[in-house]
Amino acid sequence: MSMIENLEKMLAAGQDSALLRYSLGTAYQKAGEMEPARAHLARAVELDATYSAAWKAYGKVLAELGLADDAKSAFEKGIEVAEQRGDIQAAKEMKVFLRRLTKKPAD
Repeated sequence: MSMIENLEKMLAAGQDSALLRYSLGTAYQKAGEMEPARAHLARAVELDATYSAAWKAYGKVLAELGLADDAKSAFEKGIEVAEQRGDIQAAKEMKVFLRRLTKKPAD
C-alpha cells in the first residue's frame, strides 16, 4: 500500500487533522497530482490557520497550478503566521517564493 493510500485510509477512518491533510497534500504534490494536493492543503490551513508549513506547501501548489494571485495570498498569510510563531526559516522561504511570483511577467 502506498503512503497516499495509507493516509487516505486514516482520513476515511475519521482521523482528520491539519497534520494528516498536510501529509496528504504534500504526498499528492510529490506524485504530481496537484488538484488533490490543493484540496488537502486548503483543508489543512482551514483546520489550523497557524500551520506555517501547510501555508508554504499550499502556496507552492497554487503556484504550480498557475494560480498566481491565490498563491500570493497564501504566501502572504503564511509569512504573517510564520513570523507570529517565530518560524523564521519558513517565513524566509515563503518570501523568496513570493518574490519569484511577483517577478514573473504577466501573460
